[in-house]
Amino acid sequence: MRALHAWLGAVALAAGLGPAPPASAAVPPEWSAPVKPFRIAGNVYYVGTRGLAAYLIVSNQGAILLDGTTVENAPLIERNIEAVGVPLHDVKRLICDHAHHDHVGALAQIKQDTGAQFLASAADTWALEHGHVRGDTDYRPLPFAPITVDRVVLDGEAIQLGDVTLIAHLTPGHTPGCTSWSTTVQEQGRTLNVLFLCSITVAGNVLVGNRAYPKIASDYRATFRKLSAMKADIVLPSHPEIAAVLERQVRREAGETDAFIDPQALPTLVAHFSAAFETALAAARRPPTSRSDLNASRYRFALFRNRHREDAVFSGCIDLFTIHRIRKNESSIEMPHPALGARVLRLLTWLSEVRSRPLT
Repeated sequence: MRALHAWLGAVALAAGLGPAPPASAAVPPEWSAPVKPFRIAGNVYYVGTRGLAAYLIVSNQGAILLDGTTVENAPLIERNIEAVGVPLHDVKRLICDHAHHDHVGALAQIKQDTGAQFLASAADTWALEHGHVRGDTDYRPLPFAPITVDRVVLDGEAIQLGDVTLIAHLTPGHTPGCTSWSTTVQEQGRTLNVLFLCSITVAGNVLVGNRAYPKIASDYRATFRKLSAMKADIVLPSHPEIAAVLERQVRREAGETDAFIDPQALPTLVAHFSAAFETALAAARRPPTSRSDLNASRYRFALFRNRHREDAVFSGCIDLFTIHRIRKNESSIEMPHPALGARVLRLLTWLSEVRSRPLT
């Protein structure tokens, strides 16, 4: 059970579903595990790791890098860029989806090595330039190297490099400046809409009484409404597990030419994570029945965290079970670990027993 607990905690973090790890916890090994870079569609390439995505969009006048993953991965990401035939000095623009260490940690180093201009949203600029998360969370976010923002992008603004145009879509909630990006690519004579989806999970954010980000709940709802009105043939998130990016590449290598094309992926993800958000918000608004209940709950939670030291496990497992249900019920989204749902249920049962034991 202890091994299962640790494994599920790592998977939850790698999927970006639970909170980021506290400073005392080790990051999941998948975050730094190398994978061979590959072309997804048109001029879009995957140059990230097994657990963290980084995307390279290549134009006839240089390339744009979206996300850099963690600081330790900077050399790996740079090698992957070169492996797909793009010299580092040809990387002209750096962009990100949100200001968390697991997505922007390496960007300061890559910016220095490439000389590229860094573009970001106004609402995440403070966090990016100070090197830590802005907003109240129920975990301790890891810091990252501050990055100077060379240019602020606005909602709906198009950035162009050669024959490539990317459009910024502010989708706040996960962070105040969370930004999804869209573009079109040509693939086998077809024009495809690609959406680089910023995270839409709660993942440890305080939804009620968030002093640093008071409008977080209304921002989440506005984001779900916006995404519900959008269409995408290909969805590429910052954590590849969310849309089975690596599994789709395996399927394509096996002969499934259109493995990445899935117009139902976006509405499916939005519907399920919107429902998960509403559940989390309702729970956050629910008052304790008494002061003694509140104190006991806080004590049990502190006891649980002190025993196990993984902030992400409980909430991460709930979200992982949601992902399992999505992938089980929707044939368009593959589930790489069929036994995951059963394992999560067993662990949640065990956690519930731990939390309900009499205090001693």
